[in-house]
Amino acid sequence: MDQKLKIGIIGTGNISESHISAYQKNPDVELYAFCDIREDRLQEMGEKYGITRLYTDKDVMLRELPELDAVSVCTWNSQHAPCTIAALKAGKHVLCEKPMATSVEEAKAMKEAAEESGKLLMIGFVRRYGNDCAILQDLIGDDYFGELYYAKATYLRRNGSPGGWFGDKKMSAGGPLIDLGVHVIDLTRYLLGNPKPVSVYGATFYKMGDRRELKDKKGYVASSATGQEEFNVEDLASAMIRFDNGAVVSVEASYSLNIKEDEGKIELFGTKAGAKLDPELELYSQQSGYMNNVTLCTPTALSFDGLFEGEINHYVDCLLRGVPCKAPAEDGIVLMKILDAIYESAQTGHEVVIG
Repeated sequence: MDQKLKIGIIGTGNISESHISAYQKNPDVELYAFCDIREDRLQEMGEKYGITRLYTDKDVMLRELPELDAVSVCTWNSQHAPCTIAALKAGKHVLCEKPMATSVEEAKAMKEAAEESGKLLMIGFVRRYGNDCAILQDLIGDDYFGELYYAKATYLRRNGSPGGWFGDKKMSAGGPLIDLGVHVIDLTRYLLGNPKPVSVYGATFYKMGDRRELKDKKGYVASSATGQEEFNVEDLASAMIRFDNGAVVSVEASYSLNIKEDEGKIELFGTKAGAKLDPELELYSQQSGYMNNVTLCTPTALSFDGLFEGEINHYVDCLLRGVPCKAPAEDGIVLMKILDAIYESAQTGHEVVIG
């Protein structure tokens, strides 16, 4: 094509660099403008990537750059909805980082803005673009597992509070559940065929905090954007999610937990076979009357570089070639319904039915 997509980045924090790197590798894209409320970070990133159109106000950027085609929203969670809605109303396509929003109501407002503008709103469920996901989908498509009726989605850190705004509930809306759990919940549901959640039972714990007292903490001290130290989110969350097809998913996510080492795995259990992605993919089945364990020779280790490239390339293909979006706004709303219900269940101590 003669003209490249002009892309803006709203929020130039750490996660934005994964987007930027992937955009740089796509021949159909021109990185066009950066926006961040922190002027020092904005200038640093502009110099690093050779971007001269730099803005500290998203509304000014959107108003002054009518030629901008699309943006990635990479802000903290509480700004996902305001930035996304503003960009959509300005006629820009949006790739919004996970979680979609801080509530179902915000997520619905984002989807409504996309529908009114006629622009694409894609959610950053990056785990959908891994080769591990593709291999499991191939096996599921071949009926290797039979009926998948139970799964475990685990993302546990022994000492892994990211610090910064992640520990400030006003900005993050929660702790490891909404930060880490969203990845494994979404991937598990995606592999199960995106069934509709009908109820959850959840629990959250505020026991270990961010472990700032540890001498080997290595700088993981939570603080808000104002510089005031905060850690008022859960450090562990656990939940059971029931879906309309009868499947049940068990979830665990932590920033701080007394375990031997960090874990990030997904386990699937079917009537014919099971699987564990940890990050190698192991398969468990029966053959010739014997129980059989298999580790695939195909490399399946998680690569975030490859994940973000796959996600950004898909976003560009959706915009330029009309490829159906693999992570539409509706999926983000469903995930927010699950997250909201888990937090509500944890607060009330009762099961929450999802409408």
